[in-house]
Amino acid sequence: MADPTYTPPEVWTYTESGGKFAGINRPTAGAREERELPVGEHPFQLYSLATPNGVKAGVMLEELLEAGHAAEYDAWTIQISDGDQFTSGFVDVNPNSKIPALLDRSGPEPVRVFESGAILLHLAEKFGTLLPTDRTRAEVLSWLFWQVGSAPFIGGGFGHFYAYAPEKYEYPINRYAMETKRLFDVANQRLAQSEYLGGADYTIADIATWPWLSPFVIGGIYGEARQFLSIHEYEHVERWVRQIAERPAVRRGRIVNKTWGEDDEQLHERHSPADFAGKKL
Repeated sequence: MADPTYTPPEVWTYTESGGKFAGINRPTAGAREERELPVGEHPFQLYSLATPNGVKAGVMLEELLEAGHAAEYDAWTIQISDGDQFTSGFVDVNPNSKIPALLDRSGPEPVRVFESGAILLHLAEKFGTLLPTDRTRAEVLSWLFWQVGSAPFIGGGFGHFYAYAPEKYEYPINRYAMETKRLFDVANQRLAQSEYLGGADYTIADIATWPWLSPFVIGGIYGEARQFLSIHEYEHVERWVRQIAERPAVRRGRIVNKTWGEDDEQLHERHSPADFAGKKL
């Protein structure tokens, strides 16, 4: 057990800190292994894992297909615990080595898109959907970037210190529990006024935010976090979560590149709608 008090040295040097991801985390960027990414036959190639950030991209592509858009895609699993995100092929698509990453091959030249918010915005603009063009556009974008800026406090903050850190300390858990509850309250107050985050219509703001808030409502993230954070207090968030969870595209997208849980709730790769046959949706 480390000493709960810490005096920073004059110059920080890297030492492995322990915890779930200690074996892959380093203070440097770039490829650690030469390995190309697989490429399928469809216009869009998704490289991801069904974490909250990864689910955003799977849901977005399934929503586009549900609406009849030409957005067929291949989805390939990136096992972040194994360091797949540090292979040369993945770094070429995302120099930040984070999932999800998208290769858009629908035009004359491939276009890489990395960071989940950028992927949602790129696809919404490309297909002219799920992002309004009237005065409500600014509201939708504000909530989209609210989520992008808030996720680190929930995942890298609360989730890390509550569930993954090698030791549990009161200060960081309390600090990020407070911030996570504040973010839930922000969303709850907004959803008391509006059916969706951006207004009356379902948009990329909801697609971005749902994968982060929904596991706290319906279970499946950070152990007993739902009880610990008294998530039942946020009734309007719960209404919104359960409403979106019933969308067919969301039910499919949430299991794309999922590699844990029951077999009928996993989909390691996705290459056609037929891949969902027999899955619990």
